[in-house]
Amino acid sequence: MLELLKAVFFGIVEGITEWLPISSTGHLILLNEFISLDVSEDFFSMFEVVIQLGAILAVVLLFWKEIWPFSTKEKYCIKQDTFIMWFKIVVACIPAAVVEILFGDVIEELFYNYIVIALALILFGIAFILIENKNQRKRPSMDSIADITWMTAFWIGMFQLIAAVFPGTSRSGATILGGILLGVSRGVAAEFTFFLAIPVMFGASLMKVLKFGFVFSSTELVVLIVGMITAFLVSLVVIRFFMGYIKKHDFKVFGWYRIALGILVLAYFTFLG
Repeated sequence: MLELLKAVFFGIVEGITEWLPISSTGHLILLNEFISLDVSEDFFSMFEVVIQLGAILAVVLLFWKEIWPFSTKEKYCIKQDTFIMWFKIVVACIPAAVVEILFGDVIEELFYNYIVIALALILFGIAFILIENKNQRKRPSMDSIADITWMTAFWIGMFQLIAAVFPGTSRSGATILGGILLGVSRGVAAEFTFFLAIPVMFGASLMKVLKFGFVFSSTELVVLIVGMITAFLVSLVVIRFFMGYIKKHDFKVFGWYRIALGILVLAYFTFLG
């Protein structure tokens, strides 16, 4: 029962932090320092990735009309703009996918520690504040996903690569920030980021499960399912909140949060950890 309660807590944190630009991976790694699951290290390495599938399914449900490339009104009718969007998403996935396949284990061994997480939280927090200040009066040149060019999609993928290498960066934070720098409106950058997460997280989860193997104990299986369901339910609420929030507000509050959290992480592990 205690492990199930922990799984619920992990699911809540995942459902909140996956979509806000504050790093879900960083928060899950840090959470495990305080409320560790009674599981093997290999299982937790898989769990912290696969739990994100629950959050991704919330995107699929909420944005089904926008992401499904076939018309429901006419048989065999293809929505051309949606198909093109998915090809652009594939282009954006390439940099991180190549690096993850070739160097995933090395990256995890070198950079998955509190110092990298804290520094990434702080540096990208500062970047959010500076870029939002710079772009305060600047009108974006891309106000819809259809406006995103192939080259812009590729460069958004390069920003995603930063998050793939350095935990604590935030995949959503990096791609939204990159999109804003490239001239994409805040809302469109967030939406494109949500859609980009679908193939990225399905691919990452598949790789983790294949590496771990499909042999779960009953406790491990229940912990994984409970975490995913909780992340799914929480994500439904958080995504709706976030899309409403960015229509009237900028991301500077998340920048300040990241800076404060990064400082606390450094202080805790330096003096108390």
